[in-house]
Amino acid sequence: MDHLSEHPIPSSRPYGDEGPLGEPNGCLPPDRTQAILEAAKRIGSLLKAKDHPFALAGGVAAYAHGAVVRLQHDADFCIRREDADAVTRTLREAGLEVFLPPEDWLVKARCLGQDVDLILELAKRPVTSELLDRAEVLPVDSVHMPVLAATDMVSALLAAFSEHHCDFGAVLAVVRPLREKIDWRRIRAERGQAPMPAAFLYLLERLQVIEPEGAGS
Repeated sequence: MDHLSEHPIPSSRPYGDEGPLGEPNGCLPPDRTQAILEAAKRIGSLLKAKDHPFALAGGVAAYAHGAVVRLQHDADFCIRREDADAVTRTLREAGLEVFLPPEDWLVKARCLGQDVDLILELAKRPVTSELLDRAEVLPVDSVHMPVLAATDMVSALLAAFSEHHCDFGAVLAVVRPLREKIDWRRIRAERGQAPMPAAFLYLLERLQVIEPEGAGS
């Protein structure tokens, strides 16, 4: 999620070049995907240690569920709005930089040279305890943490489709390996009336990823 902050965000530094985090200088990951995973693991560990309710979201969540993704932008976490101040305090006490962007539905941070989005609203809906309670604890490399349920994750991906952003190919790569974990009845009920999600669901039917609506009933 590439959003501009009202405060200047420092330029990216080499991975591991952040003294307050205790990481050795010059320890480069093999690629950007690994760098983002390391940032996600660090943030997840900090939030777990303080018992903050949260769930991993976005591309790293898809990775944790088993989709083959190439991470390029940031690590996303869902937190409740009422927990934002406490989460911000935890991250700053750990030496991370935290920024308040103009958008009022997220908080941004920097960890190990990577951007991190702390999302307060998912698909224009507030992050709730119910959403976080549905999260599944999964390993992200070596760190176990709550990850958005596959249905919630895909519902948010479809809600993001618009005339200006409609990358069916990227989302297809996520849903195809996860199709057995997704409640497609709920997806259709939540997103099937909007034109772009409806077109994507039709594509999934034609590709035989999912059955047509009503099949087998």
